[in-house]
Amino acid sequence: MRMSETNSHQGVGRTALLAMATASGIAVANIYYNQPLLGIIEAEFPGQSATGLIPTATQLGYALGLLFLLPLGDIIHRRKLIIGQFVVLAVALALAAIAPTAWLLVLSSLVVGACSTVAQQIVPFAASLAPPEKRGATIGTVMAGVLSGILFSRTLSGFVGEHAGWREMFWIGVPLALVASAMMFVTLPNHRAASKMRYTAAIKSLAHLWKREPSLRVATFVQAALFASFTTFWTILALYLQGPHFNLGADVAGLFGIVGAVGVFAAPIAGRIADTRGPHFVVWLGAFVTLVSWVIFGAWTSIAALVIGVIVLDFGIQSALVSNQHIIYALEPEARSRLNTIFMTGMFLGGAIGSAIATFAWGYGAWSAVSIVGALLAVVALCVRAADFRSRRVGSKSY
Repeated sequence: MRMSETNSHQGVGRTALLAMATASGIAVANIYYNQPLLGIIEAEFPGQSATGLIPTATQLGYALGLLFLLPLGDIIHRRKLIIGQFVVLAVALALAAIAPTAWLLVLSSLVVGACSTVAQQIVPFAASLAPPEKRGATIGTVMAGVLSGILFSRTLSGFVGEHAGWREMFWIGVPLALVASAMMFVTLPNHRAASKMRYTAAIKSLAHLWKREPSLRVATFVQAALFASFTTFWTILALYLQGPHFNLGADVAGLFGIVGAVGVFAAPIAGRIADTRGPHFVVWLGAFVTLVSWVIFGAWTSIAALVIGVIVLDFGIQSALVSNQHIIYALEPEARSRLNTIFMTGMFLGGAIGSAIATFAWGYGAWSAVSIVGALLAVVALCVRAADFRSRRVGSKSY
């Protein structure tokens, strides 16, 4: 039996919340399935240089989906949008599984990436359903599902690709997407569109939201810097482990994803702290913890240091992410999807910049340079947060 249509803060039941977290993890995992499979895919399409574009096409599709699909959450029926996007995702995965050429696989990967942004439709939906005093905990639970999907996807696809083949991994993704769609059909309440504006107006309003909301700008810059720090580590980890200090293979780098899963518990904890102490405090804490992780990475050359540092890093990044989302979703309730569009687009741009800087730093000064870059990015986040704090204090004294 479907729940009645509502836009009120009636809360979200535990079953529905867990279903949203699970579906979000299933969705976001699709962005990363192809990364461990790239060598196997290249072996099937010898001489087709397009195979190297598959991960790029997926990430580009995700970026385009963030920019052009997320605003739909404010202007059309969210429940139908989420269910439909999962169905299209299943179709795109099936097309990837049967792709006869590398270029068709690139094209289907673009669509897979775009449709995987359904995870970011679910997060603001959960925030809309939660009462204000529980919004942080609700966002934290859903984001724990997102992080689980990110961390376990590479391990799963590497195992399936090695033992069954790359096409089989995409075939596994098809029923997973359909199951997620079915879960959303059963558990999500109907929810009227928050705004009656047209799609073109919704897209144009992104610039106005950016100009109008200083808290959105601060949250976006802070999370972009922290996510850049995050991708700095994961971009170089496999190269670092293969080096003379460790002489370990890429399979060990994949196992660090499981280690990082400890950070899954950070999201709901951070959400509950944000509900009681305020989200700004948790953002400060998350940025500082991220800086501490790089001190650990840079000061000790050992597997133990990497394990501890990964746990600390994921804890810091996820804590700040949940709390920054808590901040932006409180700004304009009728524009939560568009606020998330700006925030997530900025965050992923920061991640791309972090990967590029990390590659340069590795070539210039190996792991020491990478550690400095990662730490400096965390310092940038702290400085942005401090500048905002100072401007608010000055503003409050002027009245």
